[in-house]
Amino acid sequence: MCGIAGLVRFAGLRAGEREAGAAMAASLAHRGPDDSGAYGDEWASLGHRRLSIIDLASGTQPLGNEDGSIWVCFNGEIYNYRQLTDQLRQRGHRLRTECDTEVIVHLYEDFGEAFVEHLNGMFAIALWDKNQRKLILARDRLGIKPLYWHDDGRRVLFGSELKALSAFGDWDQHIDPCAVQDYLTFGHVPAPRTIYRSVRKLEPGTMAVCRASGTMIRRYWDIPFRDDTQVHTESAWIEEFAAELKNAVGLQMISDVPLGAFLSSGVDSSTIVAAMCRQASGRVLTQTAGFREDTHDERAAARNFAERLDCEHCEFIVAPDTILAAEHLAYYFDEPFADSSSIPTYYLSQAARERVTVALSGDGGDEMLAGYRRYRFDLAEGIWRSRIPSVLRRALGMAGELYPKADWLPRPLRAKRTLQNLACDDATAHLRSVSLAAGELPEMLLRPELLEETWGYDSFLRGRELFARCPSRAPLNRLLYMDMKTLLPDDMLTKVDRASMAVGLEVRVPLLDHRLVELAARMPTAMKLNGTTGKYVLRRTLAGWVGDGIAQRPKKGFDVPLDEWFQGPLRGWARDLLTARDTQCGEWIDPAVIRRTLDIHNSGLRRYGAVLWTLCTLELWALRHHRNAEHGKVAKTGPAMQVAVR
Repeated sequence: MCGIAGLVRFAGLRAGEREAGAAMAASLAHRGPDDSGAYGDEWASLGHRRLSIIDLASGTQPLGNEDGSIWVCFNGEIYNYRQLTDQLRQRGHRLRTECDTEVIVHLYEDFGEAFVEHLNGMFAIALWDKNQRKLILARDRLGIKPLYWHDDGRRVLFGSELKALSAFGDWDQHIDPCAVQDYLTFGHVPAPRTIYRSVRKLEPGTMAVCRASGTMIRRYWDIPFRDDTQVHTESAWIEEFAAELKNAVGLQMISDVPLGAFLSSGVDSSTIVAAMCRQASGRVLTQTAGFREDTHDERAAARNFAERLDCEHCEFIVAPDTILAAEHLAYYFDEPFADSSSIPTYYLSQAARERVTVALSGDGGDEMLAGYRRYRFDLAEGIWRSRIPSVLRRALGMAGELYPKADWLPRPLRAKRTLQNLACDDATAHLRSVSLAAGELPEMLLRPELLEETWGYDSFLRGRELFARCPSRAPLNRLLYMDMKTLLPDDMLTKVDRASMAVGLEVRVPLLDHRLVELAARMPTAMKLNGTTGKYVLRRTLAGWVGDGIAQRPKKGFDVPLDEWFQGPLRGWARDLLTARDTQCGEWIDPAVIRRTLDIHNSGLRRYGAVLWTLCTLELWALRHHRNAEHGKVAKTGPAMQVAVR
């Protein structure tokens, strides 16, 4: 795992810029503590920080071809590099190393921009073709590895994290008000936006080809959902899935450094560990994080599973005071990020790093195989919508507006969101279910002047477009497609990448091997959500390996118990942070609304733990990054990146 950064100026680098790549990459030393490298010529400056995993002696980057006309630096792992190495040597290439970076260089020589289609892995790649004066930026199919970039038509800056671009400076750091609205809607800033108006995230499965004449973005892969599924028996689907999963896990166990796994009480990580145990030459190293609150603690179940498979297991407790690590994590996330599970993920990574350099994780299973309960609820709502006349649905929606949002009521009586969702289309209802406060937080919190500035902007628009773009018409597949294009890369994978890279740990996600994703996409929906059982094919696979008991465990989240903590040990911390006279987020949020939100939560009438956490992480980010930015105010106008898309 690594950090990459660089600058390309098509008219030629200015004085002192040849070292820019190395200086930018230096800000990413936490991602690559083992080594550093740089390359510079008249137009390009590339920098790299390395976490040594494969070919420890000769894997230094950037790496060029024989005549120095093609240079690559990349972050991630190419799992099929050994097969690609054999194929390239058969085609006459002479490879000097045993590392995965070199195969990218030679694949480009043979296949041009199509080189990326041959890669199985997680990656963010920067390839500089000196002869053609062309920069190629490519991100892996599912968005496991991040890539930020700025393109103003004269030059391109890129980096694994925003801080690499900030280290270079000399770009417009105006805050994007639409990104603030997105953040308050989802708890993160969805791609391709970033919190800054002039920087973008490269989207998963896409490639940006940058030349002096302009930049083109090409989608080289998409999730191949389909309705004309193959005719298989259930057992045949399970057998094929189990074989593909075992192969993916086996490929991702290749490492020249110590390797282990994250283990919770859930089906996803348990299946990964079971697959590892079936192939490992020794005991598998596992680690678990837990809480003192019984409803959030998974240690006992994980411990029992690890003992059953004879894993070498360790565990630790995340206590309330450790949430103050959020002040530390604000540096690594670079953008406001409100997924509270980043805290235990960070501590889990920190504990794992004491034993291993690489850890396998079960991330991706819920989005790929319908593991969240919301899919059942959203599909049921969709059936109701199709049977209720539109006039009545609108009336129910209006009733939902009037219905109290009383979190203290028994769950069957909390009908506000359901009534409102019945008046929506399927895509909007789902987006409401995955957003904070049903997407109503911006209107509730933003200052009037910022609401006016973002008037007409719809944070749900991209989700609706993805829902419509899905190749399958099956309602479940369309929901999964939307989540795998948004929540998975923008929230789940971002969380894992930053929390693990903060301590120099590489996390691999076998469930997101693109071949496994393609298999799941062409399966009948009943192999994903069977009645009320989500991740059906994964559960049946695990049952075949270890028995039914573990495979039928209900899903538990990895979230911090925010509601309880903000009424207890974090109550004073949150009030001091959010109501200080010099609060930074007061630039966007009405301070009176913040105080009222704190009071209502403390009274117990509403559960605003997630809202308060969203505000706290916004404030922590602003204190860390925004206060020191050259442009401290929200811009009324400002240049945004303009690229052609095909």
